[in-house]
Amino acid sequence: MSACVPTRATDPSDSHRASHLHPPHSPPPTPPRRFRIASADVSASIAVFLIALPLSLGIALATGAPLQAGLVAAAVGGIVAGRLGGCPLQVSGPAAGLTVVTADLIHRYGWRTTCAITVLAGVVQLGLGCLRVARTALAVSPAIVHGMLAGIGITIAVAQLHIVLGGTPQSSVLDNLRALPAQLARVQPAAVSVSALTLALLFLWPRIPGRAGLLLRRIPAALVAVAGATTTASLTGLILPKVDLPSWSSHALAGLPEGPALGIVAAVLTTTLVCSVQSLLGAVAVDKLAAGRPDLLAGGPGSGRGARVGRSDLDRELLGQGAANIVSGALGGLPVAGVAVRSSANVQAGAVSRNSTMLHGVLVVIAALLMVPVLEFIPLASLAALVMAVGIQMVSLHHIRTVTRHREVLVYAVTTLGVVVFGVLEGVTLGIAVAVGVSLHRLTRTRITHHEREGVHHVHVRGQLTFLAVPRLSRALHLVPQGADAVVELDGSFMDHAAYESLQDWQKTHTAQGGSVELTGRSPGTSIAEPSGAADCRCRPWTAWRNHQCELPRPAAASTPTRTADSDTKASGPAGAVVSPGASGGNGGPDEAGRPVRPGGSGGLGDSSGPTGSSGPGGPGTSRGPAGSSGPLAPAGSGGHELARGISAFQRNTAPIVRGELARLAREGQQPAQLFLTCADSRVVTSMITSSGPGDLFVVRNVGNLVPLPGEESGDDSVAAAIEYAVDVLKVRSITVCGHSGCGAMQALLDSEPGGARTPLRRWLRHGLPSLERMADDSRAWAKLAGRASADAVEQLCLTNVVQQLEHLRAHDSVARALRDGELELHGMYFHVGEAQAYLLTGADGDELFGQVEAAADVPV
Repeated sequence: MSACVPTRATDPSDSHRASHLHPPHSPPPTPPRRFRIASADVSASIAVFLIALPLSLGIALATGAPLQAGLVAAAVGGIVAGRLGGCPLQVSGPAAGLTVVTADLIHRYGWRTTCAITVLAGVVQLGLGCLRVARTALAVSPAIVHGMLAGIGITIAVAQLHIVLGGTPQSSVLDNLRALPAQLARVQPAAVSVSALTLALLFLWPRIPGRAGLLLRRIPAALVAVAGATTTASLTGLILPKVDLPSWSSHALAGLPEGPALGIVAAVLTTTLVCSVQSLLGAVAVDKLAAGRPDLLAGGPGSGRGARVGRSDLDRELLGQGAANIVSGALGGLPVAGVAVRSSANVQAGAVSRNSTMLHGVLVVIAALLMVPVLEFIPLASLAALVMAVGIQMVSLHHIRTVTRHREVLVYAVTTLGVVVFGVLEGVTLGIAVAVGVSLHRLTRTRITHHEREGVHHVHVRGQLTFLAVPRLSRALHLVPQGADAVVELDGSFMDHAAYESLQDWQKTHTAQGGSVELTGRSPGTSIAEPSGAADCRCRPWTAWRNHQCELPRPAAASTPTRTADSDTKASGPAGAVVSPGASGGNGGPDEAGRPVRPGGSGGLGDSSGPTGSSGPGGPGTSRGPAGSSGPLAPAGSGGHELARGISAFQRNTAPIVRGELARLAREGQQPAQLFLTCADSRVVTSMITSSGPGDLFVVRNVGNLVPLPGEESGDDSVAAAIEYAVDVLKVRSITVCGHSGCGAMQALLDSEPGGARTPLRRWLRHGLPSLERMADDSRAWAKLAGRASADAVEQLCLTNVVQQLEHLRAHDSVARALRDGELELHGMYFHVGEAQAYLLTGADGDELFGQVEAAADVPV
C-alpha cells in the first residue's frame, strides 16, 4: 500500500459507521410499535387509484355486470389481496383477462350465480394454496398464456367496438363480427367522437415531449382520457348513454348457484384457472420489476427503516387471491386477479410496501361512496374505448416475436383462435394439447447424417436418441466400412435404453473388426465405453476456455509452469485429433483438484493478488506462447490453436442456434438498452454476470473501467465517443460502471511512485488518480459493501473508483443532457470474482453503499 493512502484503521468515525452495519441476511431492526405509512406508498396509491377507477368501471361495462361490481372488486382486491397476498407490490382487482369468462357466465347463469361461482373459485384457490401447488402454474407454456391473453384481447376489442360505434355488443365474437357491417351502417356520431377523443388522449398523453411532458406524464393517461372525454361531452351537450350507478341498497349480492352441476363445475374451474395463472404470472413480473429497484432490495431513501421487499411467496399469493375472490363474490363483485397495468404503475410510482395496495383499495371505497354524482357524468362510449384499447394491447407484438423465435407459433395461434371461437377453457385446452403434440414431435424428430472427411467417417446425431430413431441410426452406422476410423457426434441430451444398446453393440463389433470409434458431444460421464479415465473430464460451464478441452486431472507434481512440447498435446483417436490437456506457455496446468494453477510472477499490473487469492490481468485466462507471445498466430499447442478450436466449436454447436437471432439483429440494427462500461480483465464476462445476449448491451471495456473527464488535455476520444454514440445515437436508457475485485489497474495505482517512465499504461492510469485522491480525502465517507468492511486497500479503491467514474460520466455533455431530461439513469456495480457475487450502488442515506444482488438471482423466468 502506498504511504500516501491512510489505512483508517483507527478512525473512530469508521468504527462508528461499521457498528451500524448488520449482515445482509440478518433481520432488520425492529421498528417502533406504531402504524406508519411511508410517503412513497401514499403517492403510489393515489397513482394506482387514478388508473383503477376508470378501468374498473370499463371492465364491469364490458362484462355486462352492474357497474358497482367493478368498484367492489377493485376495493376488495386492494384491501384483502393486498393484505393477505404473497406479492406485496402486486395490485389486484377486476382484470381484462377475466372479461370474456365473466361475460359468458353472466350470459349463461345470470349475475347472482356468477357471484356464487366467483366465491367457489376462491375456495378452490384456497385449497390449491394450502396444497402448495402454486409453482406448477408456471409450468404452463408461455405460448399458451400469451395466446390466451391475445384471444381475450381480440374478444374484448371486437365487443367494445360496437359500443364505440354507438350500438350494443352481442354475446360472442362471431356474432359481433357478423353484426359489424350493420352497425357500421348506423354509426352514432356522438359516440364515435367521444371514443375518438378518448383514444387520442390515451395514446398521445404519454408522448408529450420536453420537460412539461415529464411533469404531465405523472398523471395517468387513462384518467386524462376519460376525464377529457367526459368534460368535452358535458360542455358540448352531447346526448349519450352514461354511467348509471344505482343505489347501493339495491346492489345484488351472491346467491345459490343455479344451473347444471357439470356446467357450474366447468365454470368454477375456468375462473380458477384464469385468475390463478394471471395472478401468479403477474407476481413473477412484479418480482422482475422490483429487482430493478435497489431501494426495494436493500432499503433506500423513502423506503422506511430497513425496508426490504423479497421475492414473492406464490403459495401465499394464491391464498390471498382466493380470499379476495370469496369476499368479492359474496359482496357482489367481479372476479379478482392480479392486474399487470396497475402493478407496474405501483412499482414505478415508488411503492415500498403492501400499504400502497391497501390504501388504493380504501380510496376506491371512498370514491364509490362519495363520488357517485361525478362518476355518472362519464359516457359509456369513453369507457368502451378505454377497454378496447386495453384489449388491443393484449395482442402483443413482442409476445408474437418471442414465440416465433422459440418455434411455438402453432401453439400460440391455436390457443388464440380457440379462445376467440370456443371460449377460454376450450382454447386453453386446445393449446395444451397442441403444445404436448409439438413437444412429442420434437422429441421424436432426430436427424442422423453420415459423411466422410479425410478418411474418417462422421455420424452426426441431432436431437433426442430414442427407440424410434434406432432404425435410422443403424442404417447410418452400417455405412461405416469395417476397420475404418469413425467419429459419432451426439448433440442430444437424452438417450433411451434401446438406442444405448444399439450404439454400444455396434461400437464393440466395429472395434473388434479393427476399426476405432470416438464419441463426442456428450456430457462428462455419460459416453459409452469411454477410454480409461475419460469420465474424470474436468469440463465445467463458464470455466476458462482452455479447460474445455476435457483434460484429465494430473498429479500435483506434474503441474509446473513450464511444459515441454510433448506434454502440450495428446493424440486422441485415429482421426489424429489433438486435445490439449491445459493452457500452454507460462500459465501452468491444473492441480490435483482440476483447478488451474497460476504460476508465480512479479508485482505490478500483471500480478495483483490480495488476500482472497484473486489475480489481475496476468492471471488465469491469458494464453502465452513459448516466448510469451499471444494471439491467433501463436504456434500449435498454444492459445491460437485453442482459439481456432473454440471458433470451430462455435460454428458447429452454437451458430445454428443463434443464427436466426443474429440475422434479425443484422436486419434491424442494434438497439441496446444499456451502456455497460467495465474493466478489460478476462475474468469479467459481461454476458454471464448480466444474463444478457446479443444486442442487449453496448459494452466498453478498458483497463480499470475508467471514464476520462472531457477536455483536450485530460480527455480520451475513444471512451467519450462511445459514450456519445450510446446516448445520442443508440438512445440507451442506462449506463452502468462496473468494477471488480482484484483489479490490477487499482493495484498499479496504489503501487505507483512519483516520476518514472511515462509508458502508455501509466499515461492511461492518470485518469484513475481522482479515485485515489477521493479515497485519501478524510472529509469524504468511504464507499462500502453491505454487511462487511472492504478486504483491503485494493478493494476499497475499486469501490471508490466506481463512484468517481460515475461523477466523471456526469461531466459529459450528452450524459448531462439526458439526465436533465429524465431519459437516462446511472448505476454503479461491483463484481467480486472469487465470490461470484454482484453488488449494486444504492446510495442509501447519502452513503455510498454497495448492496448485494441476491433476491433477483432467484426470480423465476
